[in-house]
Amino acid sequence: MKKGKIFSALTVMAVSAALLCSCGNGKKVSKAGDDNAPMTFEIYDVAANYQGMQSGWFAKVVKDKFNIELNIIAPQVAGDSIYQLRASSGNLGDIVLLEATQFNDCLEAGLIKDITAELKASPNLMKFEDQISTFNKGLPGNSAGKFYGIPTEMTDTSPTTVSQERIYSLPQLKWDLYNKIGAPEINNLDDLLKAFVEIRKIHPTNANGDPAYPLSLWPDWDGGDGMIGIANVVQLNTWYGEKIKGSAILKEDGKTFYPLTEKSGTYYKMLKFLNDAYKLKVVDPDSGTQDWNSVCAKISNGQVDFIWYTWEIGFWNTNERYKDGSAFCFIPVKDQKYYADSDSYYGSGRVFGVGSKVDPAKYKRIMEFLDWYASPESLIIQHAGLEGFNYKVGSDGKYIQMNDNALMDNLPVPAEFGGGGYSDGFNAINQWIASSMCTNPKTGELYNNQYWKSYKEMNMTQMRKDWEKKYNAANATDYMVKNNALVVSPSVSVSLPSDSADISVIRNSVNHSVCDASWRMIFAADDKAFDKMWDDMVSEVKGFGFDELYKFDVDKHTIEVNAKLAAMR
Repeated sequence: MKKGKIFSALTVMAVSAALLCSCGNGKKVSKAGDDNAPMTFEIYDVAANYQGMQSGWFAKVVKDKFNIELNIIAPQVAGDSIYQLRASSGNLGDIVLLEATQFNDCLEAGLIKDITAELKASPNLMKFEDQISTFNKGLPGNSAGKFYGIPTEMTDTSPTTVSQERIYSLPQLKWDLYNKIGAPEINNLDDLLKAFVEIRKIHPTNANGDPAYPLSLWPDWDGGDGMIGIANVVQLNTWYGEKIKGSAILKEDGKTFYPLTEKSGTYYKMLKFLNDAYKLKVVDPDSGTQDWNSVCAKISNGQVDFIWYTWEIGFWNTNERYKDGSAFCFIPVKDQKYYADSDSYYGSGRVFGVGSKVDPAKYKRIMEFLDWYASPESLIIQHAGLEGFNYKVGSDGKYIQMNDNALMDNLPVPAEFGGGGYSDGFNAINQWIASSMCTNPKTGELYNNQYWKSYKEMNMTQMRKDWEKKYNAANATDYMVKNNALVVSPSVSVSLPSDSADISVIRNSVNHSVCDASWRMIFAADDKAFDKMWDDMVSEVKGFGFDELYKFDVDKHTIEVNAKLAAMR
């Protein structure tokens, strides 16, 4: 985004100035030279799905450690206009967490601080020097290689390593329900729909009598991460080895694009799959109007019988459910090849930075906080939880999980840790500098508890043994590798061009049209109505300038594709 786009309206500037002036009323201001004065960090955070002051146990962690409080500003909650509002004032936040392309825009607009000297003096951050340096050298106009940004979710592995035993998105059913319907071989999406119908017959409600469905959808993530199309369908595209890149879809070969509007393409295919599911009455009727929080609660309540994000198992799977066989697990669909990003060695695409307007005292404390945020102490808290509540240390020095339902059931946290509910007090920044797939130097194991020796031993249940025997594999990724069903995309660090003002207008119009039509198509009464909505949508987006947008997106993402192809040579 150019300066002209950020400072686009005098009225916005006036409103934002008034807003920012009002924000300081009643707040304590730290005195210069007081290294431990109370301080509040305002964090502009594209990953956050909560807005306001951090509370609960994580608030206590940072208060005890740094005497700071965190005020989260979340565009996912406040709306995209909050970006223009704050950027036009010249102060986006004390700490900013942005998509990489947006970070470039803010750097060009003077909203991001040069953190070179302080970062080089930060020992925990400098463990990721290769990744941080590579990212910053790729920033436009930064030939000197100064440090401005810190990538998120970096790993200590390599750009082509795939460490996950269960990739980011894959079809997952409850093992007991799958077996109760005869454990059918699922060759394609039609077979998956048949399985849904049978599961709905045997499990129409949860134990409390609340309605249960295989599929429960939500619209409030639509438009995030620069995507075009509804988030639920965008993610399902990866099951056929493809990845949506704005208005373009990258094919399984990793180098060829085609437009999202192509009727023979995967976006249409997966949208039609959801419409077929709706007509078979296996889609939660609240889909399209409920938000993610509602779906999350339904998963924990046993009202959802099919999920596709790996991390969703955290809201259902427990040691007890692995033992009784009711846990979610990967069920292969034979005609699918699953797209997976390799370990995010160079980061996940988002970037931490420091606002250019912070005063020296706050800047010093921010850099101390960010270095700690990348430290083993912090990563254990972020990925493993609290010692004595989420895990204990065994006689061999390795960790053993406790209260594995803390997140899904919002278990009460002891007062010594800050009290409140566990999920209520979870880190609202909702993004980490280092991935859970990094190695904890204290244990020699990954931070991710699902890879601990104790976790694997505890969960080597009859369900796990039966799954391994049926699929002749140790885990989901092992199955995919053995069956040539994994399409790996290596981690790279590239700087991509941002939208011009004209492209931005086209993108917003196209995305609104595609999302609106997509939801209506999921609930279409028949194939004729479905196809008419699709054709009308394509005509409408063509009128908005889709072809121009598609050319821009192909040119833009070809930069990334070329870097990935080079990484695989």
